[in-house]
This record gives sequence, C-alpha cells and structure tokens, in this order.
Amino acid sequence: MLASRFILAATLAAAAVPLSLAFPRKPKSDLAQVLARMNDAAKRLKTVTSKLDYTTVTVLVNDRETETGQFFFSNPKNPEILINFTSPDPKTFLYRHNEAEIYYPKLNRIEQYNLQRQSGLIQQFMLLGFGTDQNALKANYNVTMLDEEDLQGESTIVLQLIPRDSGVKSQLTKVQLWISEDSWLPAQQQFYEPDGDYLIAHYTDTRVNRPLPGSTFQINAQGAQHVKKS
Repeated sequence: MLASRFILAATLAAAAVPLSLAFPRKPKSDLAQVLARMNDAAKRLKTVTSKLDYTTVTVLVNDRETETGQFFFSNPKNPEILINFTSPDPKTFLYRHNEAEIYYPKLNRIEQYNLQRQSGLIQQFMLLGFGTDQNALKANYNVTMLDEEDLQGESTIVLQLIPRDSGVKSQLTKVQLWISEDSWLPAQQQFYEPDGDYLIAHYTDTRVNRPLPGSTFQINAQGAQHVKKS
C-alpha cells in the first residue's frame, strides 16, 4: 500500500491538523515578499539534505502510517532525489533521469518505474518549493498566504496552493507549504486528495548546499532482483 501511495505522490504529487503543535500569529511579510525570498533561495539552491517524516493518512478508516528516513536532493534543473527510509521498514527511493527505483533490502528487490511522461508533474508536486520559480508557481496555482506558525520551534510561513488545471485538481485539491523563514525552503508539505486522504512530508535538520558525492544517488544492492513496473 505504502509503495503505491508513494509512487502516486511522485507521479501525481510528492492534514486537517499538522504533525506539530502550531501557533498562528500575524504574518510579518506579505505574499509578494515571501515569493521573492523563495525565488532568491531557488536561484542559489544546489543540494539539500534533511531528516524526513513521510505520513500517509486514510481518513475513511482513520489510518495513519509514518515512515522516517533521510532525504537527499541535488540539481533542481535536472533533479536527483534519494530517500533512505529506515523505519518502520527499511526501503530506499531513488529518482534520477526521469526514472524511479524502490529498493526493498529485506527482499533484495528493486522495483523500477519509467516516469518520463510524469517528469513535469514531479517538478510541480514532489519538488514543490525546492527550487520552484515563483512565476511557475503562480502560473500553476492560485497562491495565498494563510498565516505564520511555529512548526516544532521553527518559524514558518504557511502558503496554500490551489491547482489551476482542472485535470490536476481532480487528483489533488490543494497543497499547503510551511516555508522556513531561515532557508525559504519547505519545512513541511501537505497534499490533499479529493477523497479527503492526505500526505505529509515533514523536513527537519535541513542543510543546504552541502557537497554531495555522486555516489549519494545510487542504490548499491548486489544480486538484487530488478522488476520493471508500469
């Protein structure tokens, strides 16, 4: 279930209450200032490393599942992403060159997905806020600023994004971004699906523009079975 939901987030996207206690206060900046600072950060962005909590919530059955791990990101124009999940079950997700791989070490199996046709959607959703140009953001979404919040001790500004494209909106009704006032990158992303279910990606201990060797974005699994998925 989690594998299919993760691929859905990667290809079509990446709650009612955030994972942390949040205390709203009057924003000190307006939307134009926030987008300008995000744009400046995007121009300088080269790499990101972060701890990640990735939560999927199924509202109908009141089911919440959280995976934790490490997030690595490089090269916004030709993105490479590796997420090494360590809990509750080890799993590695790799995206590069419009292809995705999910490695299950307990099975010693790698599932491979060709995402060439979805590359634009990945830029819009999974990487939303990481190197996103403000003109592209405003062209694809109706953007509003909701408030300013402390997210587990980090000062953030909360943006709400409503997709403009009806086809996209049929898959994803809205997105909320908690933008760090330190890095001007997402501290949290929250994706709402039409059926009420939602996905949360929460980033902590974020480090920007640290050198990452090319080997970071490789899965070394000797003798693993490779399975191609549609």
